[in-house]
Amino acid sequence: MNFSAISALSPLDGRYAAKLAKLRPAMSEQGYMQRRVQVEVAWFIALGDCGFAEFKPLSPGARTYLLGLVKNFSEADGEAIKAIEKVTNHDVKAVEYWIKSRFEGRPELLAVSEFVHFACTSEDINNTSHALQLKAGRDQVLLPALDAVIEKLRAMAHAFADVPMLSRTHGQTASPTTVGKEIANVVVRLQLAREKIAAIRLMAKMNGAVGNYNAHLCAWPDFDWEAFSRKVIESPEPLGLGLGFQPYSIQIEPHDYMAELFDSVARANTILIDWSRDVWGYVSLGYFKQKMRDGEVGSSTMPHKVNPIDFENAEGNLGLSNALLRHLSEKLPISRWQRDLTDSTVLRNMGVALGYAVLAYQSLATGLGKLELNAVAIAADLERSWEVLAEPIQTVMRRFGLPKPYEQLKEFTRGEPMTRELMQGFIAGLDLPLAEKQRLLAMTPASYTGKAAELAKRV
Repeated sequence: MNFSAISALSPLDGRYAAKLAKLRPAMSEQGYMQRRVQVEVAWFIALGDCGFAEFKPLSPGARTYLLGLVKNFSEADGEAIKAIEKVTNHDVKAVEYWIKSRFEGRPELLAVSEFVHFACTSEDINNTSHALQLKAGRDQVLLPALDAVIEKLRAMAHAFADVPMLSRTHGQTASPTTVGKEIANVVVRLQLAREKIAAIRLMAKMNGAVGNYNAHLCAWPDFDWEAFSRKVIESPEPLGLGLGFQPYSIQIEPHDYMAELFDSVARANTILIDWSRDVWGYVSLGYFKQKMRDGEVGSSTMPHKVNPIDFENAEGNLGLSNALLRHLSEKLPISRWQRDLTDSTVLRNMGVALGYAVLAYQSLATGLGKLELNAVAIAADLERSWEVLAEPIQTVMRRFGLPKPYEQLKEFTRGEPMTRELMQGFIAGLDLPLAEKQRLLAMTPASYTGKAAELAKRV
């Protein structure tokens, strides 16, 4: 079977391939290879600037050529590295050999070619490459996709700030709110989750086989290798890596920052699972209608149906993302003694975990764009729910010292269908100051929304 979108084992590279085109350059095998080349080149150029007699600073032309290997890294380059790996059976050594092969015909680089991968263990290259992948995937794809959802929700919160809506706690009618305020709740939660994702410092180490600079100091005992490593890692791209310096490690970087990052993304996903289920319910209640494209089918047998599939797809993919993210966050910080290889194969699934999240964010943005408020249905639901005014009535009764206000309203409202006439008749019989009685008589379920509109507009 030839590989194609319909023969792909993962739907991320099959059915949904086009939707994840922006994530693929960062999180794919090719993206991983490109960042390995980037790390090797940055380390190599920096070594030349250390003042060693054996490795003079590289010429501007050589630097430009090396940086071009990173910038112009292609699928053909990735295939060439894979071909070398078939011989070496070692993916990082294959990258080293590929870089050296690109020195052919360049005497300046050939003369110092053994400084490629100098004093490095494979994990010095891998952990930095993973951090660079996550940096690109997070900053260029995941956060913009999440921002699109947040901004759409914010716009809806403002637009529907004044639209009163019946609340449901435990599935039962409860104090009214507004449509905008309920959406604003989600916006505030997502904003905080987004800030935590963006604030996590992506860490890297380049300190040798077990984190002690053993080989480095054997070559140049008097050189400050720790300061050099910090400079390469923390200096901005392209000559540095623009990452946080991890001073203590075993052979692998501890991956604690990864666990924090994946947990933070999972937290945002959980918020969106909650919202996906809520908006699905609002569609079911008729609070929202959904726009249909010409020719679109909701059911293969029921012509009337318009299913909330975007929110269902989002919920399913968010669940898949979280299952992977939580495994990553629980597994990656654990390694036997100075290193085992269980993290290596797991780390190759970072893109899958983030891919399902990005796919879900896109589904949510699409679904939100199809929603149309059904103000008539929302208003009708409120008008059928006069019992919710039992709360403000008994609260005012408490203020003015009337006897057993809660108990009176409990007996009056429970198990009985409430109407405007019944509630206003009850209010009329209360021994309250005239102004307070008139205020309660003027109240309706639609007007009893507290600060909901103000809160929604403020988000």
